[in-house]
Amino acid sequence: MLAILAPGQGAQTPGQLRAWRGLEGAEERLRWWSAAVGIDLLEAGCEAPAETIRDTAIAQPLIVASGLIAAEHLGLPVTSPVGPDTLVLAGHSVGEITAAALTGTLTAEEALVLVALRGRAMAEASARVETGMTALLGGDPEAVAARLSELGLTAANRNGAGQIVAAGTARDLARLAAEPPAGVRLRPLSVAGAFHTRHMSCARDALAAVAGGLRPGVPRAAALSNADGAIVTDPAELISRLVAQVAAPVRWDLCLATLRDLGVGAVIELPPAGALAGIARRELPGVTIHAVKSPDDLPAARELVAEYLGAELLSAVPASLADPTPGTPPGSTTDDALVGAQA
Repeated sequence: MLAILAPGQGAQTPGQLRAWRGLEGAEERLRWWSAAVGIDLLEAGCEAPAETIRDTAIAQPLIVASGLIAAEHLGLPVTSPVGPDTLVLAGHSVGEITAAALTGTLTAEEALVLVALRGRAMAEASARVETGMTALLGGDPEAVAARLSELGLTAANRNGAGQIVAAGTARDLARLAAEPPAGVRLRPLSVAGAFHTRHMSCARDALAAVAGGLRPGVPRAAALSNADGAIVTDPAELISRLVAQVAAPVRWDLCLATLRDLGVGAVIELPPAGALAGIARRELPGVTIHAVKSPDDLPAARELVAEYLGAELLSAVPASLADPTPGTPPGSTTDDALVGAQA
């Protein structure tokens, strides 16, 4: 079984679209998507500095667009239904919207309109109260959970063994920094607010107000939910979970557990790739891991897709990529296994 992963906010880097815009049809596609989201994705992804793309309202559409442009050059979404024993899509936080598009539940344009609304609503929610997020590395998980509860903080991300991201008010995070749990290293994260907590409830409500206007398609592949790692194939349920997840913790650890239970054989992380591949490399020993960081990584990724799905299920791709030659061996990249706060 093949798993395709889509990263969340925090994965963005300056110039991340620069290499992709030269692919056949990519610049035209990105200009069309820019019209959909009301943001110049080419400017944001090719020229804008780190401070600009840290803005939640810009970062989220940029990340989803990066994943979708690479996926289209891999021949995704698939053209016919496949079972979860063959292919599963999973996204971390905002990456769930990328994954939903690749299942066929949303079109690329619907996914980008939705993520643009999401990014703006979360940015507005972040401006209401001074909140933030801090990664806790190491320590006893039960002791960490108890300390967060004592301080009124939320474990907003559980990314795997030894990785919990706390979120809440600046005051409560300062109390955590003053008295952290034993054996824990703290890493304050450069994010706008307390994502995936009650502080995002107004953003969740803003999405809910418009999500009813979507007409989701029947998915051609399964997606994993950040809420509990469950396999989701019902389109209405998938949309409902996308909305609710804005103000609920990300259980990436449970998504990884589901992948283990399904017997995943290979993992591809879409761009901006690195962090999820690093975690998968640690949490899924023996599994082939391939991070698509640039177009140079596409041939090897496409070989994996064709191996697990069969070329006949793939969408049309530009002729320049239709007959890939061997590239970087899958799993050859080395990445930091830390995912910070991804929104």
